[in-house]
Amino acid sequence: MSNDATNADGQLTLLAVGTKKGLWLGTSEDRVNYSFTGPHFLMQEIPSIGIDTRGGQTRIMVGLRSEHWGPTVAHSDDFGVSWQEPENGAITFPEDTGAALERVWQIRPDTEDRPGVVWAGCEPISVWKSTDGGEHFELNRGLWDHPHRSEWGAGFGGAAAHTVLPSPADSTIHIAMSTGGVYRSTDDGASWEPRNNGIGAPFMPEPPPEFGQCVHKIARDPNNPDTLYAQNHHGVYRTDDAGDNWVSIAEGLPTDFGFTMLTHPRRSGTAWVIPIKADGERIPPEGQLAVHRTDDAGNSWTRLTDGLLQPEFNVVLRDAAAVDSAEPAGVYFGTRGGSVYASANEGNHFTEVLTHLPDVLCVRAAVVEL
Repeated sequence: MSNDATNADGQLTLLAVGTKKGLWLGTSEDRVNYSFTGPHFLMQEIPSIGIDTRGGQTRIMVGLRSEHWGPTVAHSDDFGVSWQEPENGAITFPEDTGAALERVWQIRPDTEDRPGVVWAGCEPISVWKSTDGGEHFELNRGLWDHPHRSEWGAGFGGAAAHTVLPSPADSTIHIAMSTGGVYRSTDDGASWEPRNNGIGAPFMPEPPPEFGQCVHKIARDPNNPDTLYAQNHHGVYRTDDAGDNWVSIAEGLPTDFGFTMLTHPRRSGTAWVIPIKADGERIPPEGQLAVHRTDDAGNSWTRLTDGLLQPEFNVVLRDAAAVDSAEPAGVYFGTRGGSVYASANEGNHFTEVLTHLPDVLCVRAAVVEL
């Protein structure tokens, strides 16, 4: 595995950090030394970020939440120098739903062959689709009108569709929600079915239900679209059949609880998790922060701590971690204590690149053209 951290000529790494009180944007030529601007949107919560690099552009989209103005989506095409947002809001529930937007939990550009398409996962539990690069979104009625919706509950952070994963192979989309579990559409969102067989729900009576699991995050393998990984509220899982069946891959981890799940941008079988102690404590085990990586699809795990400051009693939230597309892949995450770490070599060594921020809610990284 190469340790070369330098980007190709004409490229930068863009690192976006959303916090409880604003957004920080950093750029780096070597993925070691960063220059940051911010805070953008001071005193506004930034729970979601999407970076769209399709077609040679660099569009940064952020989900904002103001205590005064409410939630919306804003975007910038000039690395945060200026921001635009629709006058009437990017995401607005139709009147007949009787609902109001609480928070944008996920902003996800679609695949390369679908330029302009961007997905959003929101609270209350809903999925939205944009066809104009994230400027305006339309409610996905297939999920909103689903007969299960009245039975989906709120996780500790709220009732949210927090993960949207369009497949690069076809019109399949996977989503994860708290609490409801994993749902799959094979017709570009027109209809949805739960796909949670094998995922536990220890807070519910046996046997495990068809839906209702509290899945914290899912991520897709880069080469096998039917292979996905999940971090659950107790449990780490893999599926090789697009969610029809999940198997545990938690053996070798210090705990099976956590919020993050990342997969490699190119190499099958490589994924990262950040375990924490469960429920009553919710701190890194023994107060020692560690990233764990598998390179064999969960059959074994390697503990990665080099460069991480210890002790650490703050957790890493579900979207406060990211990978980039460089070679070797960069791994990034931020804690609720305001520290942001970056690794230019797949987690073998980390550098603290920001500190003393407000709670880090979302981290995104991308290799962008100058």
